[in-house]
Amino acid sequence: MNIGIVCYPTFGGSGVVATELGKALSKKGYKIHFITYSQPTRLDLFNENLFYHEVDIKSYPLFEHAPYELALASKMVNVVKFEQLDLLHVHYAIPHASAAYMAKQILKEQGIHIPVVTTLHGTDITLVGKDPSYEPVVTFSINKSDGVTAVSEDLKKDTLNHFDIKNHIEVIPNFIDLERFKKQKKEHFKQAICPNGEKLLVHTSNFRKVKRVDDVIRVFNEVRKVIPAKLLLVGDGPERDKMERLCRQLGTCDDVRFLGKLEAVEEVLSVADLFLMPSEKESFGLAALEAMACEVPLLSSNAGGIPELNIDGVTGYVCEIGDVVTMTARALDILKDENLPTFKKNALERAKEFDISKILYLYEDFYKKTIETSFAALAK
Repeated sequence: MNIGIVCYPTFGGSGVVATELGKALSKKGYKIHFITYSQPTRLDLFNENLFYHEVDIKSYPLFEHAPYELALASKMVNVVKFEQLDLLHVHYAIPHASAAYMAKQILKEQGIHIPVVTTLHGTDITLVGKDPSYEPVVTFSINKSDGVTAVSEDLKKDTLNHFDIKNHIEVIPNFIDLERFKKQKKEHFKQAICPNGEKLLVHTSNFRKVKRVDDVIRVFNEVRKVIPAKLLLVGDGPERDKMERLCRQLGTCDDVRFLGKLEAVEEVLSVADLFLMPSEKESFGLAALEAMACEVPLLSSNAGGIPELNIDGVTGYVCEIGDVVTMTARALDILKDENLPTFKKNALERAKEFDISKILYLYEDFYKKTIETSFAALAK
């Protein structure tokens, strides 16, 4: 198959999943064409089957904001025509699904039929999509897609509850490359961060309010009152300045490090003892899966699809959103010397269930089914 993948090229979960999926498909011999406004951050692999097509966004005095959706649709049309694509797979509903519909209609006028698969990732539905100004377009675009997938049962349920969706939604969970995300020998790094054998807690995110990074810091502050501990915060975003001020207020600055954006996050995870994910909304929890693959147990909220990944009392603990007291108690339980090895082992075993080799064929089958169904409907 010759497949076009449309995604956001940033560190966000949807872009990471889209890029890793494309890379895995290319290794199996599929020709993969990424279509986006800059090269995806995870597109770091040279492969004869991987191609990147940049969307050219021109600025005109007439427009206050450049019309990205129109530029994207035009680029899709060109790539489909000249690369002879068999399928477009768009990740994140806004604006990719609507742009794909526009491209599909333009191509139809030229006698070209292109099936479109839309994958829903989370905030495109739970946050942006529920905005009244976007809801009609989101609903229309999903219903006009030839195939629709969601990354968790919870996200599927949320989509069906809040939108008038007529299309079937197939749940295909996020995945992990266990060749990349695995515990590495980084004892020297652990020794540098925790010179006195402190327990190491880690959080990674884009530092938005929905991630509740303040809860991470407050839980850590309570934990360190009981046992020696350090905290690493990986990522960046609008809440970072506020979080730095919170650390100063709590007096945790000596034990907390803000590392910013890191590409090789698996190196940090390799020395962690506990991963914190107290999010208010989380459709799957890809960052948590990456941690678990590196043998790091998870302390999480019960938001969205996280309980589908984190098995309470086995791979870590699941707590109510914002319940810092319970989270602290559960963190201390996981970090006990007699408990930690078992939680680490269980986290890895759970992560193995989401190995990319087990998930990839689900996408392959869905692509083939979507293409067959789409052309069969066209022939009627």
